[in-house]
Amino acid sequence: MQKFIKILEENNLLKVISDPIDTELEMAHIAYIEAKKGEEGKALLFTNAINRKENKNYEFNVLMNTFCNKKALHLAFGKDYEEVASEIASLLKLHIPTNFGAKLDFFKTLFSLRNVPPKRAKSLQADFKFKTLKSLDELPILKTWSKDAGKFITMGQVYTQSLDGTQNNLGMYRLQVSAQNELLFHTQIHKDSTHFFNEYKKAGKKMPVSIAIGGDPLYIWCAQAPLPKGIFELLLYGFIKKHPAQLVKCESNELFVPKDSDIVIEGFVDTNEFKLEGPFGDHTGFYTPAELFPVIKVEKIFAKKNAVYQATVVGKPPLEDRVMGLGTERVFLPLLQTTTPDLIDYKMPENGVFHNLILAKIKPNYPAHAQQIMHAFWGVGQMSFVKHAVFVDEKAPSLEDYEALILHILNRFKAENLLISSGVCDQLDHASPNACFGGKLGLDATNDELSKDELEKLDDEALLELFKQVDENITALKQFFIQSKSPITCILVDKKTAHKELFEKLLKLKKHFKILIFLDTNNHLENPYMLLWRVVNNIDAQRDIFIKDECVGVDASAKGELEGYTRAWPEQTDCDKSVVDGLILRNIIKQDKTLFDQFELFE
Repeated sequence: MQKFIKILEENNLLKVISDPIDTELEMAHIAYIEAKKGEEGKALLFTNAINRKENKNYEFNVLMNTFCNKKALHLAFGKDYEEVASEIASLLKLHIPTNFGAKLDFFKTLFSLRNVPPKRAKSLQADFKFKTLKSLDELPILKTWSKDAGKFITMGQVYTQSLDGTQNNLGMYRLQVSAQNELLFHTQIHKDSTHFFNEYKKAGKKMPVSIAIGGDPLYIWCAQAPLPKGIFELLLYGFIKKHPAQLVKCESNELFVPKDSDIVIEGFVDTNEFKLEGPFGDHTGFYTPAELFPVIKVEKIFAKKNAVYQATVVGKPPLEDRVMGLGTERVFLPLLQTTTPDLIDYKMPENGVFHNLILAKIKPNYPAHAQQIMHAFWGVGQMSFVKHAVFVDEKAPSLEDYEALILHILNRFKAENLLISSGVCDQLDHASPNACFGGKLGLDATNDELSKDELEKLDDEALLELFKQVDENITALKQFFIQSKSPITCILVDKKTAHKELFEKLLKLKKHFKILIFLDTNNHLENPYMLLWRVVNNIDAQRDIFIKDECVGVDASAKGELEGYTRAWPEQTDCDKSVVDGLILRNIIKQDKTLFDQFELFE
């Protein structure tokens, strides 16, 4: 980690903050704002971490926004991530060599793979001079959001293994501090660590868990990589770096962690003990509710001299996870193409927060080919969590040219080409009526452009007046891509009745619209970036999509009794204005109304 910090500094990607910064809210708010500067954002090294409430000064520096932009990601990889994708693609295309030259290339490739498996040494203490900490209180663990249940470790590499010791897993899970030497383990139902937990529980044994913090930043990227089940994530590290991860045995359990870790927390999960974990403002931009999760009893905590505590902040996009997700998107395209060979490319827009929206370009070879690939997406690995997928053909604009691409899609939009299904979803998704499974939506836009524009288009003011004659609770309206054959009409409604009923009433005006999106009055119609974020977060396709007379209604409002929604609808993550104002007064951050408004920092 010290080496990578030096690399960031040499590449003008590091901002050192030596002022006293509170680990409660202040540090996370600074990183949150810095991450929203896009490619101009920098990694942040806090050298004077404090906690005013607890009257503490921490020994360790804190690094945040490690993956601040594409350049930082390349530095962590040691190469361009597109090069990694090409190497994976080449490996997947290996075939039986037919001549001497091909045989040489074949064996060169196989020889290069000798460095992929991690290598093990004897023990943690034997390799490095670690000191033992008495409790988690000595670590500068952050409280990110004002309504979080407490402090959370957010950038921990969580190491677990199967009961028989034959499978190892590296994951990235949030860990709430519930006592001086106790953590709550937010492992989700679909994860390998949960499968291991179930094995230990059935056997009546405690499950060993070790958490490493710091070290090579590529470890944490590998921790969130969507590898096939059973493949140890540090194999990917070896493949990328061309040298194996060096592991050492923990002192209090049988697990191994990277020898260059800055901090190591060792312990066991009592499979019979659960405590309420959360709420926590997560990567969806909403608080996830308090739920029961397993308890980790911490046995040992080790820290190097000059250890760096690595942390991140998640919430409303864009944040550091957008850069990590970009690397994942590019590197894993070749693997995804093995199950969907007619997939040309795909894109996860950052304001779609990964699983909520995917754009895909395919080569359709026969009718319903797009639908076939949709089902393949929904049935493979972490792609099965995708809620909304839009498919275009090879003639479509670049998936990164959003303006041109959306226009292309809307000129081909047909309600009959919507596929509504159901399946598993991210456990953090709040819109689905049930935790972990709900509605899914696919749109096939691989057809030819519509032959004519059948709408009688009005300007926003005139259309709003007509809408208000139908329901006076409609307070504002804005049309997007009105030049297309299927404009998107967004309306703000002070909801009194279910929006499905309002949609039925508005169909008398169907000659003026084709796609109608219902939103709560706290939305800003002039901010399409945040509108998309809220829409894909807030809908469950089976409940919230209405199709009639070739028109489509989308209910992207908060749900409750009117919709038969029985779960608690969550609040969104908003910055504490008093904290931000205080940081501005101390000249830690700058007042930037444009950026604050653009990404809706405050409620």
